[in-house]
Amino acid sequence: MTLSAEIIAVRRQRLIGIGLMCMTVAVFACLDTTAKYLGTMMDPLQVAWARYTSAFVLTLFVSNPVSQPGLMRTKRPALQVVRASLLVASTVLNFFALRWLQLDEALSIIFTFPFIVAIASGPILGEWLGWRRWTAICVGFGGVLLITRPGLGGFNPGAVLSVASVICYGLYAVLTRVASRFDSSQTSLFYNNAVGALVMLPVIPFVWTTPGNWINALLLVGIGALGSVGHFFLISGHKLAPASVLSPFIYTQLIWVVILGYLVFDHVPNELTMVGAAVVICSGLYLLYRERQVGKTTTSEALIE
Repeated sequence: MTLSAEIIAVRRQRLIGIGLMCMTVAVFACLDTTAKYLGTMMDPLQVAWARYTSAFVLTLFVSNPVSQPGLMRTKRPALQVVRASLLVASTVLNFFALRWLQLDEALSIIFTFPFIVAIASGPILGEWLGWRRWTAICVGFGGVLLITRPGLGGFNPGAVLSVASVICYGLYAVLTRVASRFDSSQTSLFYNNAVGALVMLPVIPFVWTTPGNWINALLLVGIGALGSVGHFFLISGHKLAPASVLSPFIYTQLIWVVILGYLVFDHVPNELTMVGAAVVICSGLYLLYRERQVGKTTTSEALIE
């Protein structure tokens, strides 16, 4: 293969990876919309249980300990359980937050998770930040204040729950990077669903509400399928293109949640929410830019992607 052919092949792979990332965020937007809709009729804990249990059962048809004997074998079992538990906590908190927040508000807060990752990577991974990235983080959290507007219009429990969800997800992301040094992505994904299903199972007898119709029953199963499909697209995309190329396209999810929020819940984005989201997105993109710049001059340690 000639050099020009190799370049074309790499570009094609990156374009496919970008396409998969755009599909990923569209699927996750549908997942959050479904969770918010179901949360109006049943306890969010039941929705979280359905998300992990159905995902666990569905993925067993593709990836299971029988077809892949080493799937459950991990060098750091405690690490896998902790990171999976953080993801469950993040999901539950987010589903509760969606009771009070519009989809666009919740997602705009979720966009701050790269800031949490950057902050946590210092003490956990030894990847310390410079003043430029600290400035971007502070500006980004200023955008969050525009979205949540604390002190204006009363206390919003959804905003607090959403911020707590982001913190859990950021820590989960950092520990996932640690786990990737020892275990495969398939093993980590298996533990995500398995731990989630086990943790949520004891809660179900106390919160169970029988779906009112077959559509809601299908949505309970479908929310797990959406999670599995979304993570499949995410993993596949990262196999074809580096995270630094794919990360900016995460923000296209805002387009989907605005559309779905309007179609399903008749929600129109608030002007301050859109301004705050723009601040958060710009800060996140600058953080990504700085990480890439530092990556060009640093070879002695791994940097955040």
